[in-house]
Formats: sequence, C-alpha cells, structure tokens
Amino acid sequence: MCTPTSPSEQSSVPLGAAVPAFAAHVLAALFLSAANALAAPSLILHHGRIVTVDERFSIAEAIAVTGDRVTAVGSNEDVLSLKDGATELVDLQGGMVLPGLMDSHSHPVGAATTEFDHPIPDIGDIASLLEYIAERTRVVPEGSLIGVSQVFITRLREQRYPTREELDRVAPRHPVAFRTGPDTMLNSLALQLAGIDAKFALPEGSPGRVERDEQGNPTGLLRTFSPKINAPAPRKSPDAAETLELVRKLFADYNSVGFTTIADRGASKGNIAIYSKLRDSDSLSVRLRLSHTFSTGAQWRTTELAIEEIAAHPLRKPDPLLQIIGTKVWLDGGMLTGSAFMEQPWGVSQMYGISDPAYRGVQQIPTETLVRMVRAVASKGMQFTAHSVGDAAVATLLGAYEEVGRELPLRETRPCITHCNFMNPDSIAKAARLGAVIDLQPIWFHLDGATLLKQFGWERLSRFQPLRALFDAGVPVGGGSDHMQKIGSLRSINPYNPWLGMWIAVSRQCRSLEGPLHPEGGLSRKEAIRLFTSNNARILLLEKEAGSLEPGKFADMVLLDRDVLECPLERLADTHVLKTWLGGKPVFVAEGPRQAPAR
Repeated sequence: MCTPTSPSEQSSVPLGAAVPAFAAHVLAALFLSAANALAAPSLILHHGRIVTVDERFSIAEAIAVTGDRVTAVGSNEDVLSLKDGATELVDLQGGMVLPGLMDSHSHPVGAATTEFDHPIPDIGDIASLLEYIAERTRVVPEGSLIGVSQVFITRLREQRYPTREELDRVAPRHPVAFRTGPDTMLNSLALQLAGIDAKFALPEGSPGRVERDEQGNPTGLLRTFSPKINAPAPRKSPDAAETLELVRKLFADYNSVGFTTIADRGASKGNIAIYSKLRDSDSLSVRLRLSHTFSTGAQWRTTELAIEEIAAHPLRKPDPLLQIIGTKVWLDGGMLTGSAFMEQPWGVSQMYGISDPAYRGVQQIPTETLVRMVRAVASKGMQFTAHSVGDAAVATLLGAYEEVGRELPLRETRPCITHCNFMNPDSIAKAARLGAVIDLQPIWFHLDGATLLKQFGWERLSRFQPLRALFDAGVPVGGGSDHMQKIGSLRSINPYNPWLGMWIAVSRQCRSLEGPLHPEGGLSRKEAIRLFTSNNARILLLEKEAGSLEPGKFADMVLLDRDVLECPLERLADTHVLKTWLGGKPVFVAEGPRQAPAR
C-alpha cells in the first residue's frame, strides 16, 4: 500500500504526457526559449519520469543538459527537438530521475579513515563490546590505551553503558575509554592514569561532570569532557596519500547511493586541506559545503581571531565544488549518551547512568558567549550553526539568534540548528519567524527512538524530530546522517543511506518497536524527497544552483531502479541508484544489466 497524498501533493503539476498538453507545452515553451539560444545539448534523457522537485514538484518526460547545466525540461517531443548529431541520447525506458541528493551533515575524513588500523565489528550488545575489548588486549601492549568510539548505548541490546567493573574484568592491565559522543566511560586503570579519584574536581565554570556513586567515588562515567590519560595509544594512521584515497573511496560510495552534495559539519583545517587537494586534482565527485570549527573554550580574543581567520579563508569565495559556508560549535551534549540539554530533567536512569533527579544535561557554552559568537560570525556574512540536541539547547540558540537578529540581517545568513532532535512548539514558531534552518538526521529516530521512549515516555517523545510540525510551520529542514565512522551506507555509524532516511521520515518506524512512533509527525513522500534535495539546497545556500532540475541549475541527477512515489512504502528503503551524474558527467554507474524500473 502507498501512503495517501497530501493536499500539496495532489496539486503538483507534472510536465509532459502525465498532465494536460496545454500546461505541459506552456511550461516547456518557457524552458525551451532560453535553451534554443544555446548550443545543442550534450545530453538528453528522454522517455522517463523526471522529478524536477521545483516549487510545484513538476514531473516531466525529458531533460536536456548542455555542459554542466540543465537547459530544458519538458515533453519528449520538445526536448528531443533540440538534439544534434553530437548529442548523447539516453532512453530511460520509463525510469525515474531525481535531482542529485544532498546530505546536510557528515564527517567524511574521520569516517573514511576509521578502519585504517583494523576493521571494527558491528557491536550490538555488551557481550560483543567486551569481546572486542578483550581481543584488543591481545593485540596492543599492556598499559596501552584501548579506545572504543561511537558505540551508542541506545543501540546496545541492554540499553546501558558498560560498567567500570565490566571493563576492568576484560582489560585489567589496559586503560579503556569507551567514548560515545561527548561522554566517556573509563575503567579503573584509565581513571587512575587520568588522575580522577574521590577528591578530583573540575575547574570552576567547567561544563563537564563526573558521575559518582553513593560514597562519592567516580563511577567511571564522565560527561562532556575527555581527560588526558597518561598512556600510549598505538594505532596506525594513514599518510597523506592514503587519506586522500580513502576519502575518494568514500565519496564514490556516496555517489552510489545518489549523493552529489555533502556538508562537512565540523570541518577542521586538516579536513579542508584534504578536500582542496581532491578538488585541485579534479578528483571531487561531490560538491562540498563546509562548516568550519573553532575553539570555544579559549579567551574571547582568541575565539574572535579564529572567526576572522575563517572569514578571510580563500574558500569563502563562491565555488561550485568546494566552499566554506560558515562555522560549527557544540552547544550541548548528546541525546544518545545522556547529556543533551533538556528543558525538563532527564530523570534518574540506570540506562544513562543518571542519579540526580534534577539533572537536565549539559550546556557547554555560556549564553552570553554564544551570543557573541553568533554576532561575530553573522557580521562576516557566514552561517552559524551549533550542535543543539535537547529542547533547552535549541531554545537557547534561537534566543541568541533573536538577539543578534535585532542588530544584523541574520536571516540572510541562514542561521542553522544542527540535530534539533527535541523541539517545543514555541521554538518551532520562533525558528519560522527568524528564518532559521535545521539539519536533522532521521536515522537517529529509527535507531534510538526505542531507548528514548523507554527513558522519556510517549508524551515527551511527541517532540522528538517533529518533522510534520516543522514543514507545516514553513521551517526549512533538511536530511543528513551525521556519518562518523566506516565506509558503507548501511554498515556505517551512522548509516548514510538516504533512501532509508526517506523511509524513516515517512513511516516513523523505530527499530525494536512494533508500530510507528508518533506517526502524525511523518512526511509525505514528496516532502521526504525535498528533505534530501531542495530543502538541503536552501540550508546549504545552494538553492540557486542545485536541489532541483530546472534550466540554469547544475545537472546533478540520479536514475533510480524504481518509482519512489508509487512503489510500496516498505520498498522505498531498498531503492537502488542506477546512475549518478554530477554536472552532467557520470560519477557512478551500477554494474550489471539495466532492469526495468520497479513499481
């Protein structure tokens, strides 16, 4: 069964045979008038379903490309009339073409190089976690640090942190750091080597927290700070050439699932240097939009100078392949780890290791400092975004945007909220009023919703990724993955397969739950497509160049193995890309014979 169409879907206007001929020819004539003044197309795709994702979600039969731009969209007859002897013709045989997809939140360099030292197994429960750590003790010398990163407790069968005692049992002579986002569980030796005991105290004003038992001894769980552990951490690292090849390999995999644009929401100077080398060697197969990081714990003048340096970077200039669009900081902790800044207390929780009934998570940047950062970034015409997971963090960031917006044309910079997993109705209304945009990751809903439901309850989860309310309020929200580790769209942490993301946004299904979680918060299929195309283009300041298939925009396109608007909903997540074009040039072609499009 297919999901019912929304009123907005029912009013969309396809081009070509699917609609009255008059409407098709009027629109085609407008498109073709500009195209006729240009050279003959280098490429024409015809006899298909070209989902333009323009304002009306028009669907055409054919599309013409000249160089790297779309030059015509319309009926088969009108578009084919533009060809000459040098035009490449591709008969789509009814296949569906969409604009190239965009991921508004990833961490490509770290993800691509994660397994250079050794393959990391899929860890789904405490037993497999402890087995992995025990195996590492047989590989690295005694006394060496064993690090486990981004194995989220929400995705473990037991839905809890490993205890210090469990880590001690499998690694008595190795310090162990189990890091999940901003929070870390240490074993006894790691605590000792970090100098953390019953008398340890963080500096005054530090946002971090040491969890303690009833006797005041550290449990091993540290919130939003990573201490220096005085132990060697032997690990093979790729050299410059190997790093370039791994990142190139990841980008090729991004292409294979339909991505033509990626945002690095945490780009360091080192990452940017790698991307620049790929661009300069003509090896970039995706467009990159970067949010540059800077230190938030330094003296204000140091922070201010860092922002000025970013604003003066050569990559601030418009570049179709590689551009710094703004900055990124971390405002609160993690939803998956128990440190997101919430308006109401988290509640005592064995899962998250929370013993304080008044604990609301962690605000990492003082509000006054946050306002100064937003003002400094916006005054340079750059987009500001902050990791803001909890509803209190979201409200705090919007408050900063509201204050700065009274002084500066903030709306023009597309002030952004990153993650935005919990959001109350007042914040949604304020975001719409201020022109804020949101990059959000549907995969968190699917993989982590069951644990969050157990922690917060049904009513509170109504504000967890409220996509329907955001779309209805007119807040531009785009889909991303927060891809952190491994290459492979389904084996990665987090999975970056966009078709899975679209299915989640429509179905509201969570792993390990019988039915959907607040299905009233879901999107239509057309809206889910916008999540990864036109909405992301707006969020990444690319809407004049990409995100839809319209004359004058880049010919970034994907050919699919099925009609994602009509296929059974359960088959949406299994969509395969047959071909991906970046600027009219193929960057991915599926192996094997072409199959008829699935319905």
